[in-house]
Amino acid sequence: MLPPASGTGKFYAKAAKSIRLIRQGCTNRPFFHISVTHRKRLNSQPVIEQLGSYDPMPNVHNEKLVALNLERIKYWLGKGAHVSPPVAELFGLAGFFPIHPRSYMNAWRNRKTTQENIAKQMEEEKAKETANL
Repeated sequence: MLPPASGTGKFYAKAAKSIRLIRQGCTNRPFFHISVTHRKRLNSQPVIEQLGSYDPMPNVHNEKLVALNLERIKYWLGKGAHVSPPVAELFGLAGFFPIHPRSYMNAWRNRKTTQENIAKQMEEEKAKETANL
């Protein structure tokens, strides 16, 4: 058997599936299904299998809910399915994949913003104290 880089196209035929998010829900209330679809992004292509769901809107407890069927995800990854970057990030946060670099960057930005906000609040408090004197 020839390697995939030889241009035979056999690898692409086997890996013509992708695991990606499909948006559902309505305006201002998104909901995503994690599904296996054909790699080409045609809207007429049917979903092969739904592997989970993701609700990005925080609930009462400030949680974003994710449901994953890990056995079927392993099956499709074994079949050579590609994973889209947002799904790879979700899998990393769930502990199924290594943590995605974008997750580290978002955490770093959030910490920096929080520190800046705390510094601004401290400066405002000092300014009020000096104005009251």
